[in-house]
Amino acid sequence: MPYAEAGGIAAPPHDCTLCPRLTAFRQANRTANPDWFNAPVPSFGPMEARLLVVGMAPGVRGANRTGRPFTGDHAGLLLYHTLLQVDLAEGCYRAEADDGLVLKDTRIVNAVRCVPPANLPEPAEVATCNRFLAGELHGMPNLRAVLALGVLAHAAVLRACGIPPTRIRFSHGALHALPDGLLLADSYHVSRYNTSTRRLTEAMFQTVMVELAGRLKAI
Repeated sequence: MPYAEAGGIAAPPHDCTLCPRLTAFRQANRTANPDWFNAPVPSFGPMEARLLVVGMAPGVRGANRTGRPFTGDHAGLLLYHTLLQVDLAEGCYRAEADDGLVLKDTRIVNAVRCVPPANLPEPAEVATCNRFLAGELHGMPNLRAVLALGVLAHAAVLRACGIPPTRIRFSHGALHALPDGLLLADSYHVSRYNTSTRRLTEAMFQTVMVELAGRLKAI
């Protein structure tokens, strides 16, 4: 059974067994690294936020270790640095869950809560965990916009909204007005691979975030 995070949103329990492959991988990580978080990673940020950032899944040495989305691996550097730049966060990101960083009008969650082998969840695992993403979307009372980091997150958000993922194609920098009034923004994922290959540059991601922050101010 799920447990409720702050605000009453349903979330997977600490020892969730819904996905056998992810459960086995989590147990292996607990054995190898007993001082790591090694559990479904909860959301980060205020329930009252108007923006929800959706990633793919926890990194094995990042959120799986620290217990906070995008914290402790390369992807968090660009994400949190940019959130600080556009005034959607305050404090200092030090790659640890206790660094004191505070999100402003923003909440972060992953489409899949548990770390997958090779950093790649299988379609069935994304589908199984979608109930928890849907809970986030429907449980945030002031939600106005969602930023999907990558194709997988884009499709997961649409599915959680009851929209067939094939109906709206992912496109970096695109803004999609969903039927319920929610604004869906797309960006390439802030992964090390994307930034090292220059598929996503700091300037590209900042452009997306500046546009999105501006839209939020206008709502």
